[in-house]
Amino acid sequence: MKIGIIGLGMLGNAVALHLLESGFKVTAYNRTKEKTLKVKQRGAKIVTSPKEVAENSDLVITVVKDANAVKEIAFEKNGIIEGKHEKLVVADMSTIDPSESKNITKKFQEHNIEKLDIPVMGGPNVAITGNLVMMASGNKEKYQQCKDVFNIIANKVFFLGDSGVAHSVKLAMNLQITMLALALSEGITLVKKADVDPKIFLEILNSTYFKTGMSEKKAYKMIDGKYDVTFTLANLRKDISTMTNTAKSLGIKLPMIQKAEEVYENAIKEGFGETDYTGIIEYIKKINESK
Repeated sequence: MKIGIIGLGMLGNAVALHLLESGFKVTAYNRTKEKTLKVKQRGAKIVTSPKEVAENSDLVITVVKDANAVKEIAFEKNGIIEGKHEKLVVADMSTIDPSESKNITKKFQEHNIEKLDIPVMGGPNVAITGNLVMMASGNKEKYQQCKDVFNIIANKVFFLGDSGVAHSVKLAMNLQITMLALALSEGITLVKKADVDPKIFLEILNSTYFKTGMSEKKAYKMIDGKYDVTFTLANLRKDISTMTNTAKSLGIKLPMIQKAEEVYENAIKEGFGETDYTGIIEYIKKINESK
């Protein structure tokens, strides 16, 4: 199966590199050409439009910022639909509103193209080794057709049902990491103010039922103020807004994520948007230093 990748940010690059290493032919497009250099060096074919990606691929994976970006690369001039052919399947790895995903799927179907949802958990450091966790939804027959590729990208793949469902679960997962980053930030800040070594706090936490991958790994870097950016604070803030908008459309109240949206927005205003999302601790530090 020939694979196309549209969107070569940190995650898209890592997925493309892993597919190339796994022996797949990859055609790639990114609006900023500089971001195509790594995959080009590893043997990817770089083209100048989403249309050309579609023409050269059986499966096109899109990894872009938001629903508007998906619609732009799909339906505007030189978009995916202009390169359609009988075998073409599109799989969207972006994090977008579930209702937007359903609408985009319907629009693809109007052009006789099936779209799958394949959002993932895990950053580029995990994607490069094929150890992502993937949530998939959409046309089950097309999912089965592409499953072998998905099993290369991820070490666990969950097929969840109709279009949009995978994006709902992805938002619920990103809600968890939002809250965990905030809880660790505030816990570390509290114990430091009480003159306790925060590494002792983490050792105790990680000896209990309440430990997480974040508390075992990234939390130590949070203490030292050293961040390997795998997912920016600004990008998580974008996803938080998608969560709150989705909650409204479903008619439910999620009070904690609404509060988190405010905290992350204020952190971006203070200049922390391009740090790793766990850099939210820097904002918590700053508001305490100013008192």
